[in-house]
Amino acid sequence: MNPVETAVKILDTMLGHLALSATIEVQETHDGPCLQIHSADSKAIIGRDGERLDDLQYLVNRILRRQIPKAERIKVDCEHFRTIREDQMASEIKEIAERVKLTGNPYQMRPLNAYYRRMVHHILGEDPLIKTHSPDGEERLKRITISAASPAPSPS
Repeated sequence: MNPVETAVKILDTMLGHLALSATIEVQETHDGPCLQIHSADSKAIIGRDGERLDDLQYLVNRILRRQIPKAERIKVDCEHFRTIREDQMASEIKEIAERVKLTGNPYQMRPLNAYYRRMVHHILGEDPLIKTHSPDGEERLKRITISAASPAPSPS
């Protein structure tokens, strides 16, 4: 059973149940497979601020993992909305990190879903001058705090 083909079938079935006409193109990206949706109904698929697209991606991955437990995460995009948004967000995250380094003041981001929180941690994870913190809990949307890393203690 090919996980990507299975994910395409899951997504196609979901869109069919929603009476949305679309074609699905499989693309290989730097972080794995992406199901790119092309449709005249793109606004309906994307939803307000990408919320419906996030929901589709979440459901596709949940259903896929039930069928193939070790399947890699599948990204779902529509008319490159997520790609454009991720590029904008990456720039915003880097600007925030620079501001935190300059001022020393922590910054709390707007509420983000798990996908975008992982993105923040990944982008800033290699920066030794910055640390990121996500609160514990089961909430779907959480605010990440970006702060300056504590300097290493000097040897005495």
